[in-house]
Amino acid sequence: MPVLVVDDYKTMVRIIRNLLKQIGFEDVDEASDGVEALSKLKERQYGLVISDWNMEPMTGYELLKQVRDDTDLSALPFIMVTAEAKSENVIAAKKAGVNNYIVKPFNAQTLKSKIDTVFDS
Repeated sequence: MPVLVVDDYKTMVRIIRNLLKQIGFEDVDEASDGVEALSKLKERQYGLVISDWNMEPMTGYELLKQVRDDTDLSALPFIMVTAEAKSENVIAAKKAGVNNYIVKPFNAQTLKSKIDTVFDS
């Protein structure tokens, strides 16, 4: 299953890519912001998006809302990654239709359990 990792911080993309590889995901693409991610989502069918919250010019939250508003993408599983565990962010992301939420730092086991939760529900 192809996974799209969206983060403007290259090191974080590399970390997530390595964690995904550890738990069996080999087909991983990346985008450095929401705008790039949207164009990739229109070009290819992904099974999962893992996106950072804080990015410019389009945040992960804005990307999530656009994905949910797009009839072709609205059912796409979406996991938000953030350094801040602010409850208002979690609530906003849930209202916007996020499937799961991961707070940095995290390990392969946490990532695997969050992904499993998304696909088991």
